[in-house]
Amino acid sequence: MTKFVGTGVALITPFKEDLSIDFDALGKLVEYNIVNGTEYLVISGTTGESVTITSEEKKQLIAFITKKNNGRLPLVLGIGGSNTAAVIKEIESTDLSSIDAILSVSPYYSKPTQEGIYQHFKTIALATTKPIILYNVPGRTASNMLPETTLRLATEFGNIIAVKEAGNNVQQYLELLRHKPEDFHIISGDDDLALGIALAGGSGVISVIGQALPKEFSEMIRLGIAGKAKEAYNIHFSLMPIIKLIFKENNPAGIKATLEALDICNAHVRLPLVQATDHLKKDMVKALEELGKR
Repeated sequence: MTKFVGTGVALITPFKEDLSIDFDALGKLVEYNIVNGTEYLVISGTTGESVTITSEEKKQLIAFITKKNNGRLPLVLGIGGSNTAAVIKEIESTDLSSIDAILSVSPYYSKPTQEGIYQHFKTIALATTKPIILYNVPGRTASNMLPETTLRLATEFGNIIAVKEAGNNVQQYLELLRHKPEDFHIISGDDDLALGIALAGGSGVISVIGQALPKEFSEMIRLGIAGKAKEAYNIHFSLMPIIKLIFKENNPAGIKATLEALDICNAHVRLPLVQATDHLKKDMVKALEELGKR
């Protein structure tokens, strides 16, 4: 599963002013990432505003991105939730022929025990032959999937191939890297920590900022995986200000403001999210100018 080594991007879902999906902008974004070095694309993750996307719109997104991609990059699809039976039903009813792996978030809101999280993912793993990337994001789920649970799943199920770890907890990353099976991928879900994790033996990142700056960010991660710390950190230091900005008013409002400044799409989001403030948009333009991107 070397196809998931490097930089994947958690694609936004661009919207028109009436909040319908802007497929022209989406096509522009997908092409921009393909030609600028992104290694794989993630459809319908948190950054894609998956919680306000209807099931019919999700089908449309899969079909559109698959056609636009035309087999050029691996595709990962977000299918997860707190209702295990509903997750399995969606997997079974979705055409996954063009999808290379499923990204499945740890159950949120209900706050299951570690055994509950294990049983949830065990049930999913037994329901499909597709590769599965676990997704731990305790800041959103209010429940941390501990390293021992992740490693138990990684050891027992061959189609659980990776974890996207987004707890912003360096110690937890290091525990996973220290004890993981050889062929299991530790993928950073934290843009600010991604380089350090790559240098420590991680497989890369599923990034938010990467879709706006794919050339720079993917090169940084490739250098990190290759152990070229000095060259990689030169890029990292230049990107630090904009990475901080995109999360200042929550995700994906910040990344959409960035992409608007790059003339790729506009900054519309669906409620209960709201657009980035004018102040943040101005700061974003300034940060892009400092990077030579405007």
